Amino acid sequence: MAMARWWRLLSLLVLVACVWEGGTAHASQRDASTDCVSDGLKGSTVRATLRLEQRRRSVPWLISDMTVQVPRQWPLARELTFGEKSKQYQLAMRCLLLGEEAPGSRSEWRPHHPEVTATDSGVTVHYVAYNWITAQNPVLVGPWEIIPTVRTWMIYLWPPTLRTIRWERIEVDLGGLDFNDLAEHASYSTANHVVWQKKLPEEVQVEVDPPWQRWLPAMLSQSGLAKAGLAAWWMCASILMAVAAMRAKRADTETWRDSSLTRTLLEWAGLSAGVALALLLYVPRENFSPRSGALLYIPTGLGLILAARPWSPGASPTASDDAPDEPALRADIRRRQALAVVATACAVAGIGLLVIPAHDVFGLPGNLDPSTTTPLGRIGLALVGTATVWLWLAAMVAWAWRFAREGGLLRKRWAGAWERVPAQCVFVVGCLLANVTMALFACAWWVNKRRWARINWLVEQNLPTDYNKSLSILFKGFAYTDLRLTFAYSWVLTGLALLALLRFRNRSPQTQGRRRFEQFPLAPNKADILLITSLFAFFVGVRAAKFAGASGLYGAWLVMNVVALYGILHIGRRRSVLSRMGERFRTVRLGTEQHRHELLKKARQYIDANNQMHLLNRGHADGVTSEQVEEKLHNLHQWLVSACEGVHPPEHISVLDIALAWGPEGRWWSNAVRAGRLAFWFGTPATALLLYYQAQDPYGRRTILDSPTGLPEFAANLILYQMAWTVAGFTLGALWRLLPGRRSQARAGILAAAYGLPTVLAAAVVKVMDTDPRPLLLYAALLLVVLALTSIWMDMATFQEAQQYWPSRFALMLSVYQMRGLSGQITWVLAEVAAVVTIYNNLKH
Repeated sequence: MAMARWWRLLSLLVLVACVWEGGTAHASQRDASTDCVSDGLKGSTVRATLRLEQRRRSVPWLISDMTVQVPRQWPLARELTFGEKSKQYQLAMRCLLLGEEAPGSRSEWRPHHPEVTATDSGVTVHYVAYNWITAQNPVLVGPWEIIPTVRTWMIYLWPPTLRTIRWERIEVDLGGLDFNDLAEHASYSTANHVVWQKKLPEEVQVEVDPPWQRWLPAMLSQSGLAKAGLAAWWMCASILMAVAAMRAKRADTETWRDSSLTRTLLEWAGLSAGVALALLLYVPRENFSPRSGALLYIPTGLGLILAARPWSPGASPTASDDAPDEPALRADIRRRQALAVVATACAVAGIGLLVIPAHDVFGLPGNLDPSTTTPLGRIGLALVGTATVWLWLAAMVAWAWRFAREGGLLRKRWAGAWERVPAQCVFVVGCLLANVTMALFACAWWVNKRRWARINWLVEQNLPTDYNKSLSILFKGFAYTDLRLTFAYSWVLTGLALLALLRFRNRSPQTQGRRRFEQFPLAPNKADILLITSLFAFFVGVRAAKFAGASGLYGAWLVMNVVALYGILHIGRRRSVLSRMGERFRTVRLGTEQHRHELLKKARQYIDANNQMHLLNRGHADGVTSEQVEEKLHNLHQWLVSACEGVHPPEHISVLDIALAWGPEGRWWSNAVRAGRLAFWFGTPATALLLYYQAQDPYGRRTILDSPTGLPEFAANLILYQMAWTVAGFTLGALWRLLPGRRSQARAGILAAAYGLPTVLAAAVVKVMDTDPRPLLLYAALLLVVLALTSIWMDMATFQEAQQYWPSRFALMLSVYQMRGLSGQITWVLAEVAAVVTIYNNLKH
């Protein structure tokens, strides 16, 4: 009943929106038949320029700049000076720019409205428009038409009006590309420009030879190889997760017997790969009617929910204190949980599928694919679309809950609520998913209205038939576009599954029950390292392929990042501070919490002794002699030597180095969590900077504001950037004791190098494809800054218990690093920040 209430509310909102939109469309009228008096334009003076920008751009950019001076004798010249929203202005501008061409036939972009200037001799109109060559389809921009073929671009000056007069000056800036003047009427040309003077528009015909870096991506995108690359990414991701799960199984057979989590990971690995391959390779949208799509997508979404079995207890360590011990009560709880989930999911699926047999009620054809729709028909299509998207969102949430619950990532309060009141939990989650679904639908609706307003900017009112077709396309395509968006980001569940398995394998003694570790583990074991490197590759490393524009190589990038981090660890762990001290020392001095406190006490004594030595060197003895200070330092060194079985440790390694190398927490998992939290906050400004740059780029802004899924993807990028910084910090904390370097910045730099090695290949791809390398460099520089700041704060956290002895955090930092070390740390961070600022300033120009 609860779920029925919120679904009725969702249906009511859709109903109100559809009826309002339909009423608006039918109430809007326009008179398309106009007399433009084209003969009055014969005395006009026209200048036109087309600029083609393709260097360092993955998508070629076309910019049209046209200036028309209209004589005063033209009957509509005066109306050009009216307000931009007036009917007279729109009529006059439409007659000047479009003539008898149907409004809405051009989808070009404009930075602003045409600039109109009135003089004694006439009215001057300056019109700027731009567009992109994204595929092998004709492109209209201003008075120009560009027809991309397989390996050439044909450029024609083919304006809707002013064809019969000679234009004063026509210029094409090709940016150094080879070209051929087909009509051979150009007045002159240079390496970059072709110019015509006093020529008719039909005399301008140019054949351009684009570089292979521009026509090859367009050709590959239409050949299906891009889909094959994405399919390879899903296969590599699933294989990597399966290998990590099986490795964990072999490493800890007891965990395998106690938990179904590894089996759950393997199920998701196979299921996600199968669904992804089906969506990419075997379910082309053009071959599916809305009815066929509903019959496929809705049962599939329902099946994904049932396959997740969020009611399955597994061997969850996140057990509620209120959870009953009696098997009968536990079984009753599982039945109530399963009933709540299955009943809700089946109800939503039934509402979506009910539209198919009841299509006549909604005024829809049997295939649910009308060219135009009534408000009632749009309600039917909206029910199908929202039900489909809700089910797929619910499936992703169900799998995420399963992973988090079995891996021990949930709060006990949440797990307890799921045990006590499952129906209320399903109701709350269902309402949240309904809000997300409506938000996705609202974004698509807003983009559709904005696009309609852009291409029909010279029409005072909407033509009901045309606008109805636009709405019909939106409602029919919503389910397919947004479920693909939902599943496109489902790889995040793979990362969550790996994290859950890692957490389950490294539970604290309080959550493990029977197993209690008397000593702290030095670092992750081999199976854990594979899980950690996989997380790093998923969330941090693959971003390089995105910035390089090589989405078809995601699978290869995934593998390269895992190999690079393994290589860095193999080379560096032998040179880490703790490894050089030997196993005997780690057992004697670092095995327990008591040993750790003793180590920190010795480290503070070392800091005090060095501060005293610094004061002595400056003449401030304060009753302490250099012999006494040297004796303290000697005793501290002997404390290290005594635990090494007579083997002298390296002279340059001090007690302070060991304390910093161990980290602020006793367990490496706690170090990883602390570093991840720090990196999240340090990465927030970096995320804002990257998103701001994306929004400032014209093509990036077009992708955000003109795609039905542009705004949701923008929000997804925000979340993924934050997850990238968090996982990078988590990896730094998890591998803190294995990375070489006496100071934290060295460890941060080594981990950044693991990302940097595949990035070199990405930079090579960028260089070969002649695209912009600066976003890639900016991301790498920001990653290094975030890791450096995280590492410094980790050092400060190591001595947080001694914070009370220093007046400020900066004073503590000064004592830990000493003056020389601190100046080096600050200089290094400032150099990294300067690199970020330099790259960003170059991005803006």
